[in-house]
Amino acid sequence: METKGERGSGLRAAIERRSAAAVVFLHRLPRWVLLVAVFLLLVVGMAGTGWVAAAGLLVLAVALAWFAYLNWPELGGSGRLLRVVALAVLVGFALGRGIGRF
Repeated sequence: METKGERGSGLRAAIERRSAAAVVFLHRLPRWVLLVAVFLLLVVGMAGTGWVAAAGLLVLAVALAWFAYLNWPELGGSGRLLRVVALAVLVGFALGRGIGRF
């Protein structure tokens, strides 16, 4: 069993190693850059039409899923539930925008 701070050789450890450079890059960006990027993707997803809107929301969903996966071991039950619900809502809206329902 791994303790906090130890790195294994499984899938999680491999994903964490591959994600480290991207996480450091994102951490070094000014906060406003990420906020603007999320806002623009939301605007594209909500104001756009068809698959363009769906793509904007799916990019947000992928980013949220990635961060949720990296933080999953540290989250409590409510944090995990919130991330699963947020992902389900984003993917649901993306699918709805893609097929023209919303």
